[in-house]
Amino acid sequence: MPALPLAVTMGDPAGIGPEIMLKAARRLAPRIAAGELRLLFIGHRSALAAARAVVADAPDIPDTAEDADWPGLALLAAGEERAPISWGEMSEEAGRFSYLAVAAAVRLALSGRVGGIVTAPLNKEALNRAGHKFAGHTDMLAALTGTQSSVMLLAHGTMRVSHVTTHVALEKVPALITPERLRRTIDLTLAALRDLGIARPRLAIAALNPHAGEGGLFGTQDSDVIAPVIAEYVRAGHGLTGPVPGDTVFVKLRAGQFDAVVAMYHDQGHIPVKLLGFDIDPATGAWRALSGINVTLGLPIIRTSVDHGTAFDIAGTGRANEESLIEAIDYAARLARSRLT
Repeated sequence: MPALPLAVTMGDPAGIGPEIMLKAARRLAPRIAAGELRLLFIGHRSALAAARAVVADAPDIPDTAEDADWPGLALLAAGEERAPISWGEMSEEAGRFSYLAVAAAVRLALSGRVGGIVTAPLNKEALNRAGHKFAGHTDMLAALTGTQSSVMLLAHGTMRVSHVTTHVALEKVPALITPERLRRTIDLTLAALRDLGIARPRLAIAALNPHAGEGGLFGTQDSDVIAPVIAEYVRAGHGLTGPVPGDTVFVKLRAGQFDAVVAMYHDQGHIPVKLLGFDIDPATGAWRALSGINVTLGLPIIRTSVDHGTAFDIAGTGRANEESLIEAIDYAARLARSRLT
């Protein structure tokens, strides 16, 4: 089966997006040449050209048009360049291009011309300066696709963690742990695991409170809300376990006892994935590699993303690491391939 094209958006052109795109294309060149992957890069032509100065053996990426018959690797300019963009400098122009690239990718995905989109990091302040009042990719994608709500799934290898809540104050989390939110998160997570080829997913549901509430001593949400929902799924034949205390559930996930964990709040799910995905040089304390990705569940299109920021401090230096982008491309390709079969 021929590979589906994936749209890869540059993110903020002043950040490390152009560099990691070139580095990913260089490493993925054999798979592109073999027809296993087709990548349509969408972004700022001049920023990508400038990044070639710091990426050795960068592959040639021909320009293309939105209505063209794309080759295995091509660049679609997201718009007309109106002002210069400098490495590491937040600007309205860079924010404008960040939006235009995502908007183009969504159009192509909704029309079925690409199998999914992969996003490099954007700068929220630049995006808003350009007049696009979004907190980031997630709510922008919701607006562009007409989606009411979505679920964040982080992944690093076999560490997969979805979230019932994300960007809310911790004091508001307990009231947001409702049966409806739990069911939506569970349903989308189970569907994503099946798309990844796991026929009978084993899903752990993390407890909200220490020791799953300790019989009500530390809170009743686990016994009153979470446990009854889990029981519904178990009765229906699904492989759910929980509520599992948060201080052990990720150890069990890493040991292979589960295929994924549903976390109750942002830091509960993010910390274990990032702890394993960020490789640190013990001698210097510097980050040697950043791995791990973000998959947005609940959209009418496939979307994966790197799990790091624009890194303005190292943009244009040649030091950016492409591991997370390659992992995001691989995940998107797997999900797209599954939806065709």
